[in-house]
Amino acid sequence: MPFSEAEVQSARGAWEKIYVDAEDNGTAVLVRMFTEHPDTKSYFTHFKGMDSAEEMKQSDQVRGHGKRVFTAINDMVQHLDNTEAFLGILNPLGQKHATQLKVDPKNFRIICDIILQMMEEKFGGDCKASFEKVTNEICTHLNNVYKEAGW
Repeated sequence: MPFSEAEVQSARGAWEKIYVDAEDNGTAVLVRMFTEHPDTKSYFTHFKGMDSAEEMKQSDQVRGHGKRVFTAINDMVQHLDNTEAFLGILNPLGQKHATQLKVDPKNFRIICDIILQMMEEKFGGDCKASFEKVTNEICTHLNNVYKEAGW
């Protein structure tokens, strides 16, 4: 997973731009995922009855989960230069989603792709390009955790 120092700095700089408004941007990512991929709502019993994007944007549960997603990614971004610490955050998250929550691992790629789209829309292609390796590492390692968990 090694990131060069330049890649770490570039990825952190890109992430900081979107993380500065973690709750709103995390909410926007989830709302986009739920509207573009409605099947993803099936994992969230308290989100199922919400049909409109506006209703989801106002939901404390959606906002809270969006912020949790962004906070977890932020924790990983802070450890891009320390593989052991990075995996120490990612592996338990993957285990929980694989074994307890039984979330399809394809949903992580969906969320990561939406984050990259949002970065590009808000901050341009360079910002997206600076963060692509991070999302690829997240998804690759999560897929490995899922395989180990028997998926």
